[in-house]
Amino acid sequence: MRILVVTATAAEVGPFVTGLRRTADRGPRVTQYEGAGHDVDVLVSGIGMVATASWLSRVLAREQYDLALNLGVCGSFDRTIEPGTVVHVVSDRLAELGAEDGDAFLTIQQLHLLDENEPPFRGGRLVNQSPPANATLGGLRAVDGITVNTVHGHERSIACVSERFAPHVESMEGAAFMYACLIHELPFAQVRAVSNIVERRNRNAWKIPAAIDGLAETARRILEHA
Repeated sequence: MRILVVTATAAEVGPFVTGLRRTADRGPRVTQYEGAGHDVDVLVSGIGMVATASWLSRVLAREQYDLALNLGVCGSFDRTIEPGTVVHVVSDRLAELGAEDGDAFLTIQQLHLLDENEPPFRGGRLVNQSPPANATLGGLRAVDGITVNTVHGHERSIACVSERFAPHVESMEGAAFMYACLIHELPFAQVRAVSNIVERRNRNAWKIPAAIDGLAETARRILEHA
């Protein structure tokens, strides 16, 4: 199987790729590996939706894959999902795509600039309706996410977005990854490890190393079951 792994930063997949055998550089930001009987290309896109969408679209226009995996860390709005937990994000939203109307926020769908079910959206969300049949993926908690340009760190904005969308987690790249995979009709999974609770910035409570280690172990098992 030929697999594409997409990550924002090399650090997020560092422990994962140490278990693979590097075979070649495939081009800008893409390195080829072998592992668990698969050819694995790793794309380090850079942080944010624009970088992810641009570099991923470039790769998918040139190469064919059987599966794409988005690996990275995320923040959790749900305090029952503790830092270090690895989750499978099965739906995502572009949370900031819309307009302010005083204290209210209007989504792009409420503005009638995009239909709720205009492909690749379903009910205003990007949904992974057919995740890969994989024993490891199936054992992860399925969650709903939002993708943002500015991570939340203020009590008021956290409360507003939680009421508006009721997300479990947030990232800065997930929706861009899902959008590209959906329009390319490529089987995919967005797999993230919670590094922190979404709250006012509290670096002392972050568990980034533990999250990355857990993500690496989960990614290895996904490869073994692919």
